[in-house]
Amino acid sequence: MRKFAQIFLGVFLTLAGISHLGSNRTEFQAQVPSWVPLDADFVVVASGIVEILLGLSLVVLWKFRTHVGWATALFFIAIFPGNISQYINGIDAFGLDSDRERAIRLLFQPLLVMWALWSTGAWRNYRLG
Repeated sequence: MRKFAQIFLGVFLTLAGISHLGSNRTEFQAQVPSWVPLDADFVVVASGIVEILLGLSLVVLWKFRTHVGWATALFFIAIFPGNISQYINGIDAFGLDSDRERAIRLLFQPLLVMWALWSTGAWRNYRLG
């Protein structure tokens, strides 16, 4: 079950990363907080590349799955301010066009962190190590 969850997360991240570089690039730019001192397009492209690398790593780097799990969890934490900014500023993107929908999305970010840690065994190995 964990292996399947890890692969599924990897495929999901890879596809999301690819969409950063193409079809959803503008949507992702809307999530970059205004206080980030970098060009929004650069942030979107860079985070897309990171997502692709993490996604592929989840699928193929089994020997390093614990490290990849921690890196993926940290990535989900690092992009969380973008989700918060989208909620606070009422930015419509990805079909989230109400405060309620944006708030519900915020609740899923901790689940993604837990998914990355559980599916890779990162949390279990940390607690046992």
